[in-house]
Amino acid sequence: MKPTDDLDKLAAALGGVRIGPAVSASSLAGWLEVMADRGASDLLLFAGEPPTLRIEGRVVRTNASVLDGDDITGLVMPELGPHALRQFREHGIADAALKVAGLGRFRINLHHERGRPAAAIRRLPATVPGLGSLNLPPGAAMLSRIPRGLVIIGGATGSGKTTTMAAVVDEINRRDEKHIICIEDPIEYEHTNKKCVIQHVEVGIDAPDFPTALRSALRQAPDVLVIGEMRDPETMRIALAAGETGHLVLSTLHTTDVASTIARITDSFPAERQPTIRQEVAAALAAVFVQTLVPATGGRVPAAELLMIQYGARQHIRRNALQHLHQEITITRKYGSFTVEECLAKLVAKGTVERSEAVVRVSHPEDFESALRAT
Repeated sequence: MKPTDDLDKLAAALGGVRIGPAVSASSLAGWLEVMADRGASDLLLFAGEPPTLRIEGRVVRTNASVLDGDDITGLVMPELGPHALRQFREHGIADAALKVAGLGRFRINLHHERGRPAAAIRRLPATVPGLGSLNLPPGAAMLSRIPRGLVIIGGATGSGKTTTMAAVVDEINRRDEKHIICIEDPIEYEHTNKKCVIQHVEVGIDAPDFPTALRSALRQAPDVLVIGEMRDPETMRIALAAGETGHLVLSTLHTTDVASTIARITDSFPAERQPTIRQEVAAALAAVFVQTLVPATGGRVPAAELLMIQYGARQHIRRNALQHLHQEITITRKYGSFTVEECLAKLVAKGTVERSEAVVRVSHPEDFESALRAT
């Protein structure tokens, strides 16, 4: 892949891509080959646009023909399994995993945009990455050593939270002798047994939905439960109960910081239930790790914040005083907590990230400036 400085040249080069016999515009496999050849992370298909690639975080249009809705469904639907096809026909949205010999694994999201079919296809690494290879803050390794409770990995779409969670599972797999059950829709990373025994349950194929899969998994004596995403209140309720009763539960949420992660759970329930849910969250939660990707020299790097849940945080959650959780991160540094401001300050001090890129990603500018002066 070419370096970031050459992205404009790369965009121009991609504009000149010719779709030859081996890479047909009528073949999804052909576009996946283009993705692999260009080092793209995503293929975006929208009606009224040519196929678009995401390379190092930037979208680059190809010079192929403009697509319409029928083109997109014609490319994608033949690659979907029965469960995903049923999802799309009944709800207009479908998620699926696809494995292509010689190219690897891909995650497909087929959906609608302004009433027309659209698709986002992400290329998945062929192997589960190690934590050390992700350039995460050093404190991220603590997530694999938490013995029990609910651990949430948050972040925006495309921030790498699923990859981080897979790397945490891999770290446990390398070190401990445990029974791990991964429940996903679809399965994104396939773990091989090392010291652990790992089961993969795919919603729609091995179980009808997340709650059913979770209830079944709890009868199988797991040490670790991995939930691809907590999408509904019932899944959240079961995950909280499992975390409170001695299991280590790992899951992801689409959130932007520690406080919004906890609010996302409680706000998913009716108002009359929220006080009870806050009590359950306070009892079950062990850690919240929220990450983002920041433009940097040669690509993008992750920045993150981590709150290791201690007594003070539990009290704030019970009282719905989530505005105090940022301060709680600073109070619990000795347990491994750190703020995103501290993380970004270190990246700026190293010259990895431009100050201008860091400033727009902090919620507490005064803490960022203080951390920058201390580095």
